[in-house]
Amino acid sequence: MFKSIRLKLTVWYSIVLLVALATFGVTAYLYTGATLSRNLDISLRSEAEWLEEIMEGKLVPYRERLRGPQLSMLQQSAQDADSTQDEEDETGADYAIWNKIYEHTLVNSKKQFVYIFDRHGRTFFRSFNLGRDTLPSVPNLKPYQVTVSTAKIGNEKIRLAALNTKFYRIRVAYPEAQITEVLQNLFSIFLFLIPIVLMISIVGGFFLAKQSLKPVDVITQTARKITATNLRERISVVNPKDEIGRLSETLNDMIRRLETSFEQVKQFSMDASHELRTPLTIMRGEIELTLKRNPPAAAYKKTLASVLEEVIRMTSIIEGLILLAKADSGSAKLDLKATRIDLLVGEIEEDAEVLAERKNIEVGLTRLDNATVNGDALRLRQLMLNLVDNAIKYTPEGGKVTLSLARTNGSAYFAVEDTGIGIPEKDLSRIFDRFYRVDKSRSRQTDGLGLGLSISKWIAEAHGGSLLVESVVGKGTKFTVVLPAISVSKD
Repeated sequence: MFKSIRLKLTVWYSIVLLVALATFGVTAYLYTGATLSRNLDISLRSEAEWLEEIMEGKLVPYRERLRGPQLSMLQQSAQDADSTQDEEDETGADYAIWNKIYEHTLVNSKKQFVYIFDRHGRTFFRSFNLGRDTLPSVPNLKPYQVTVSTAKIGNEKIRLAALNTKFYRIRVAYPEAQITEVLQNLFSIFLFLIPIVLMISIVGGFFLAKQSLKPVDVITQTARKITATNLRERISVVNPKDEIGRLSETLNDMIRRLETSFEQVKQFSMDASHELRTPLTIMRGEIELTLKRNPPAAAYKKTLASVLEEVIRMTSIIEGLILLAKADSGSAKLDLKATRIDLLVGEIEEDAEVLAERKNIEVGLTRLDNATVNGDALRLRQLMLNLVDNAIKYTPEGGKVTLSLARTNGSAYFAVEDTGIGIPEKDLSRIFDRFYRVDKSRSRQTDGLGLGLSISKWIAEAHGGSLLVESVVGKGTKFTVVLPAISVSKD
């Protein structure tokens, strides 16, 4: 069950979502708690400062009249005469302040505690929700400085704002249970909603994973139907820009390459069978004919020579096939070392003159630069000789074959150009295929095996180079081998 990608995606999606929801819940819980506490402290501080402003604005003038410096007897007498009026004025002021504070507490939350007392400990104002309780004192509190701290009324924790003025001590508090209750409600909401959201997400995630992976099932079913006999089948591509579409196109490319490979193997098997069957048929016919006629010894000798020729031909084909098979598997080894390719070209020119002599073909060397490559001298010689032999085979008598070696921009260019029959443009892309011949009717006449160009191309590429061809029908063909040159220090 857990081997299903659909289920794995759903499980991982659910785990990631659960972690995200839990992180969000914890963050929201902590942030809400910190914000409520901060706002409560600001509110308590503002409340204490407002009470201080109200009380100081009305009481200071009366208190200052009672706190003057040492007065003269005349002033003292005048003050004594006015003392009764002052007490009446002060009592009226105290009542006005008390009344204003009382009205303010009625508007504010009923959970808020307000307690005001004078510096002698006498109560000036006590909110009704305090009952007989008092708010605790704050030791070492500087005048006109508001301090907010945590305190207790009985067993209830409160946040307390304390402020001392010249004449009064102001205490404003609010129970922390209100913040705790809000946080508990928030926690309950998260505890209720997170499982619901998670369940909905799991069902939705499973459905989405099923829909998203549905094209994969289609690909699987289509791929199962494709065998070696129907490689023309292709997987349908709905959206080539998404991941499934790119996967489908990649599989189609792979199937296309497999189809090409199968066709090449099929064609190669047919061509190889034909190439091997032909010399075997010739050998069998000559042997049977010789045995029926019972000819003299000279005829036997001629038959044996013909058989030997076909055996050599078959051996060459088999050796070429073995070499290409090793090249395909990567097991063909090259003896790479610094090789003077210009010296090889000089030797090839001499061999070309010998091969071209029987067809009265002129061989020329137009350019020979000094060039050294990191290569296998035996294989490079085989490559050059294949190209020269091929040029001579397909050049009519009296024609011309030109060789050249140029070193340019860090590369060595070995070219073989002939004035032969040329290659049609439609065949240029296939001349390096194994056993492919442009003119199959002349294959026996030219003594070609159909493997020379395939082997030559492999040798060039195995040395990090390339084999290029240019041709015009009726004018000739030019093969160019491009190899990376190396610098050799002179001692």
